[in-house]
Amino acid sequence: MNPNAASKPAERPSSRLSRFSRWSTSTTAMLIALASAFALSQAFRTVGAMMATPLSGHFGLSPQQIGTWAGTFHFMFGIMQLAMGVSIDTFGVRRTVLAAFPLAVAGAVLCAVASSFHALLLGQALIGVGCAPAFLACTVFIARHFDASRFTAMSGLVMSLAGLGILFTGTPLALLIEAASWRAGYAVLAASAVLSWILIFWRVRDPVRAEDRTSAETAPAERQSLRKAVRELLPLFAMPHTLGLLCFACVSYAAFITLRGLWLGPVLHDRHGLSLVSSGNVALVMTIAGMISPAMFGRLDPGGRRRGRWLMGCAFAAAVIFAFMALTHSLAVDIGLPILYGLLSGYSVLQYSYTRAAYPAAMTGRALSLLNMAMFLGVSLMQWTTGVAASWAASNGVEPFRAVFLTITAMLAVGTLAFLLLPRAHEKAGLASAQP
Repeated sequence: MNPNAASKPAERPSSRLSRFSRWSTSTTAMLIALASAFALSQAFRTVGAMMATPLSGHFGLSPQQIGTWAGTFHFMFGIMQLAMGVSIDTFGVRRTVLAAFPLAVAGAVLCAVASSFHALLLGQALIGVGCAPAFLACTVFIARHFDASRFTAMSGLVMSLAGLGILFTGTPLALLIEAASWRAGYAVLAASAVLSWILIFWRVRDPVRAEDRTSAETAPAERQSLRKAVRELLPLFAMPHTLGLLCFACVSYAAFITLRGLWLGPVLHDRHGLSLVSSGNVALVMTIAGMISPAMFGRLDPGGRRRGRWLMGCAFAAAVIFAFMALTHSLAVDIGLPILYGLLSGYSVLQYSYTRAAYPAAMTGRALSLLNMAMFLGVSLMQWTTGVAASWAASNGVEPFRAVFLTITAMLAVGTLAFLLLPRAHEKAGLASAQP
């Protein structure tokens, strides 16, 4: 040891505080704050799996009413995507989320104190509108404020954090409901949404980009409007492969959320007599599998024309899974196949790459917005339709869950068949130009 060497000065507490302060106001910290709202959106999206059974018992709801209750969130979420996109472009990410998210808090509080089915529906509608900008805000924030080379990494971070919301609606929510009630579940989510809003208000800012300054110094850009946004979507429908892609988008993601977010708990509880906590444990494992799956398919993405074939093959495999669950009455099948489907469910992320390749660069943003709307409106349609099928089955001596899973099988088959037949005449031209 050299006695003449200068000793390293001890780091001052003020220096550590300064470093933490710089990190907490960094774009990564802001993104994490925004992701907290996205995580709660995912939780609200999937509460049905654990709440459907206690809600049915408390209010005497039919399966059709349960499907309507679950689908209301996704319907409002889906139809508000375009308006939220316009708001983000006009007012920024921060102001849009801060203005909308209190509606989710109000909706959760209304559901927690609801004395009727209609109050539950109104609460779900408010939650859907309040959560509508959560996913889009994170995506836009990443695209605007991170280098293109970091887009995938930051998107993965957001998806991982958002997965915590779905994890909550497995075993933790089941334990809470059994210890207290379903009202306590909504109360905890409402309180969490308040904390998320405070975090976003405190930490998130819309950094000014260099291109924004440049455009402001030159000519003022045309202000976006809802009418203009709708008008910009119309050229997409003039392209023949749009209809098939939308039909597929309506069913691919919807099948996963309809199972995990609505019928998984009831089928395990009512068909096999599992407790709510045991059902929650299955939902938890399925969720973990579903969190692994998107990254797996992102690495396995074959690209080019093969991507479309992968999408159809995975959708066909999903349809087979639901057909097995419909036609068997086995606890092992109804536990094992949902977990297997969780591992398969990430194939839906290939739709985003497919869409980017299927449209000119100037139309990619609009195409992805339309894809998002189709996916969330498709969830609403599938949840409502399976509820109708379950009610019909119950009144005609057929097991309700058999009707539910056969309906999902049929909708997956129709959507996949449309994707097979409608766009393929133009698939070569559309995708060949995008290939390296």
